[in-house]
Amino acid sequence: MQFVKRNIELLAACVSGFLILIGWMLPVTNMTSIIFISAFIIGGFAKAREGILSTWQTHKLNVELLMILAAIGASIIGYWLEGAILIFIFSLSGALETYTTNKSKREITNLLEIQPVTAFLRHADNTVEEVSVESLQPGDLLLVRPGDTIPIDGEIVSGTSNIDESAISGEPIPIEKQALDTVYAGTANLNGALTIKVTQTAENTLFHKIIQLVQQAQEKPSMTARFIEKFEDTYVKIVLLFVGIMLFLPHFVFGWDWTETFYRAMVLLVVASPCALVASVTPATLAAISNGARNGVLFKGGIYLERLQSIPAIAFDKTGTLTQGKPSVTDITLDKTIDPAIIATMENQSTHPLAQSIVKALDAKLLPDIDVINVPGYGVKSQYRKQEWRIGKADFVGKTAAMRFLEEHNPVLSNQGKTLVFVSCDQEVVGLFALKDIPQTAARTTIDELHHMGIQTIMITGDSKQTADAIAEELGIDTVIADCLPENKVDHILTLQKKIWCCCYAW
Repeated sequence: MQFVKRNIELLAACVSGFLILIGWMLPVTNMTSIIFISAFIIGGFAKAREGILSTWQTHKLNVELLMILAAIGASIIGYWLEGAILIFIFSLSGALETYTTNKSKREITNLLEIQPVTAFLRHADNTVEEVSVESLQPGDLLLVRPGDTIPIDGEIVSGTSNIDESAISGEPIPIEKQALDTVYAGTANLNGALTIKVTQTAENTLFHKIIQLVQQAQEKPSMTARFIEKFEDTYVKIVLLFVGIMLFLPHFVFGWDWTETFYRAMVLLVVASPCALVASVTPATLAAISNGARNGVLFKGGIYLERLQSIPAIAFDKTGTLTQGKPSVTDITLDKTIDPAIIATMENQSTHPLAQSIVKALDAKLLPDIDVINVPGYGVKSQYRKQEWRIGKADFVGKTAAMRFLEEHNPVLSNQGKTLVFVSCDQEVVGLFALKDIPQTAARTTIDELHHMGIQTIMITGDSKQTADAIAEELGIDTVIADCLPENKVDHILTLQKKIWCCCYAW
């Protein structure tokens, strides 16, 4: 029932089309006229109502009225099928526009649902109260528990945790954050309790600005749509004027009888109706913007879709666009004496987001008698067979020993922008894992094809410069802009537009 309510216009258009098909298949009788009239009413009611109300409110004519008049004119001269098809095309256009608009609104609603509506306010006496996010003010202290979504932009006062910022920066590998680090609304606190100090009000958070970008993009029409909106009143007046002239002038000037004069005037009215243009522009534009938003691509508006055919450069996001959006183990270095099952068992009990990637890469049978201690922000450790095992970052296993192991076994990893995880046994580093968000299968081919077309490629990402440069080198990207948050990407795009359009001929 909810689906029917949301898509009533689309259902009406489909019913109208079905009736037209039946009328076309049946021999011409009074019954076919009734069928076509039914198709007129069912398919054209919504657009006719919209056109009449718009004209009443704005005192301007519109193409909805022209389409209705054209369909009526076709029917008067006996072309029921043609008139019904006009109505069907226009009603289907409006239905698709409504459908894609509603779909876009649902996608924005889904974005809004990521952000919590309440937060745990910590008072001076350390008591905690659940309050509305809208009531928070800069300086308030909040408790963010492990597994919670951070409700508002702030700064960590105490605690250490891994933060999943993929909803903001697109970076798939969680970032370890501690006191004085900045956190953003809509990101996920994975494994540590945090106390944060609010730095922004709810309407000024970075996440809220992202949603505004999506909304602004959908409200910005394409050049063709704006052209139609600007000139449709004048166009309709011109068409009606010519039709009015055709209703009388040929009879007196060329000697046509009244039947032929009226017939030709109605043909002019039908031909002059811009059904194909109107039917194609808005639904296609909204569908492209909606589909892009759902897949992480934010168009600034329909005007930019139309300009794709003449662009000198393309700027890509990295995570999930050029890369797969999830970390994978790319390199494994282990001493031959080490049993991979020990590492797999320890990592299987780790709370770190990268641990399961290592477990999957090792593909070893898990051992039943290993207990681990999670050290948030560093790694895991365990006493097994009277030996101390540690898995984590270099500082956790011993930075000097870790760097020595890296230089001895795989020194090139230090310059490839990969995340490194070390393994130590009794303070001796015995293993190394390198993880990376690997490129999409078709990414290199796509970049090469763009270069072949003379289009420059730019990567804009929230990743560190080292990681971004490594991906860019692998894919052949021309320009890299790293450490960039979504609210800054628009500024970078505007700067690039000015630079590229000024230099496009030199390029």
